[in-house]
Amino acid sequence: MKTGKINIGTGFLVLSAFMMYGFVLIYLRDFSPEKEAWIAGSLNGPHFESKLAHVHGNLFALLNIVIGYLLMHLSIPPRTALWISRLALAGLLMPMGILSEVYFGLPPYLVLLGAVSIIVSTTMFGFTMLRSRD
Repeated sequence: MKTGKINIGTGFLVLSAFMMYGFVLIYLRDFSPEKEAWIAGSLNGPHFESKLAHVHGNLFALLNIVIGYLLMHLSIPPRTALWISRLALAGLLMPMGILSEVYFGLPPYLVLLGAVSIIVSTTMFGFTMLRSRD
């Protein structure tokens, strides 16, 4: 399989999942019977964390789509491309980690691992492009 294809497919699936999650958040804010309580608690705590997961999930999904597309169309050394691809995919652990904190009370290890992964992936991609002679 060509490097980047999994990033694109996974990116679209994660994007659709976090869009649906966004609709759940809209329901909770605008239509649920306890909407006033939800709105009152939305600036901190689990409600705020849920919004962070939604935003970062969509952002990192889009980043995976773009990274995957570029990896498929640019001449990047295969080993470097594979590292960039895998690290970008691992970056999706950040929003998943936020949700695992909110809903399951897990420690923020996935958040940290995902954050470091997506930063390393994009930084590595940037340096690779700057060194590129194309």
